[in-house]
Amino acid sequence: MLNWANLSGYFQLKNYMPSGLYSRSLMIIIIPIVLIQIVAGYVFLERHWNTVTKRLSHAVISDLSLLVDLRMGDTQTDDVELIRLADESFEMSIAFLPGETLPEPVPRPFVDLLDDSLSDEIENQVGRPFWLDTVSVGNYVDVRLQLPGEVMRALVLKSKVYATNSHIFIVWMTGTSLFLLAVSIVFLRNQIRPIENLAEAAESFGRGRDIQDFKPSGASEVRQAASAFLNMRDRIKAQIEQRTTMLAGVSHDLRTPLTRLKLQLAMLPRSPEILGLEEDIIEMEDMLEDYLSFAKGFQGEKSLEINIRNLLEEIRESAKLRKPGTDIFIACPPSLPFKVKRRAFKRCLTNLVNNACNHAKEVHIIVKMEEECLNIIISDNGPGIPEDSMDQVFRPFFRLDQARNAETGGTGLGLSVARDVARGHGGDIYLSKGAQGGLEATVSVPI
Repeated sequence: MLNWANLSGYFQLKNYMPSGLYSRSLMIIIIPIVLIQIVAGYVFLERHWNTVTKRLSHAVISDLSLLVDLRMGDTQTDDVELIRLADESFEMSIAFLPGETLPEPVPRPFVDLLDDSLSDEIENQVGRPFWLDTVSVGNYVDVRLQLPGEVMRALVLKSKVYATNSHIFIVWMTGTSLFLLAVSIVFLRNQIRPIENLAEAAESFGRGRDIQDFKPSGASEVRQAASAFLNMRDRIKAQIEQRTTMLAGVSHDLRTPLTRLKLQLAMLPRSPEILGLEEDIIEMEDMLEDYLSFAKGFQGEKSLEINIRNLLEEIRESAKLRKPGTDIFIACPPSLPFKVKRRAFKRCLTNLVNNACNHAKEVHIIVKMEEECLNIIISDNGPGIPEDSMDQVFRPFFRLDQARNAETGGTGLGLSVARDVARGHGGDIYLSKGAQGGLEATVSVPI
């Protein structure tokens, strides 16, 4: 059964519209100009060129009809007299070809308005078999009429049969339209460029890059939008700086008593209780570091070009020291330069690798280039994560029930920090079930 809803959706105009603002604006300019050209050309051909051509054709065939009547009359005019009359009075060359017949018809041109006009006039005024060629004889039209026992041939200038200068109007109309179109494209490009600059600035800011060179320009509405964007950027940066300053003070206030506790414990005799307290203090420092990293982010760090292979090697060595029994394999090109915030990106990958090492004995890290993105795939052979929990694990302080223990529980911020860093670089992290049965995390970042 025909689904009219799907059919109407298929023919919607938006399915054929270009996606870019510049392309759509060009269509708004070009389509009306083309339609105007078509309408103007049709009106010109119908009301001017066609009418003039019919009148000229009528006059020329009337002259030929008179010559035929003189030839076929009761008192036949001499051939020489008819040729002289045609040349001097009608500006055409004629000849009589005794014993000949009309040749085979020649192919007509694609646009045969002149042929149609001449053919109609010959049929209406002369009423005899004829042969017509408007192409082969240069600036002349070759007309042949079948008379009794002979063929009358006439060569008529094309300028006498149709308006030969009419193409000048088409040339001027088309040339003027193309010139105005070129001017419109230049002005349109200047109007679209500020919008493109605003989009690029927003994209760069979303990736954590500096946009100090951006200034509002263009039309008043575009400048207003750009100013609003800059004000929003300044407010976000002020909030981040305020939060960072506050957290730096909190960090200092919290680290000071923890440091005193560590010094006091170091001065006490060794005992299982003392060792347990020291481990608790270390865990508190790690938790505090996680909280501060999540809250502060990495807005102040500059982007640098690094070799991703070297960075992964550093992460693997740190992870092996932390989990000696875990095998970590890296598949990455030996030299792959990549511009990122090094400390932030290292923290992102470290969190993912440590998470895999906490739950598996074998971890694979694969680096792939796909189109304009760098994909880093981290997979393990651990128990994995239920599919209905893959989105929830990125929420701050979220931990699965299986991980709520002193060894692997953590603070519930590792994956949240990792995703924030990936999104800060314009990318994201995607979780799925790996080929080894465990979890597979893909860090996709545009280059």
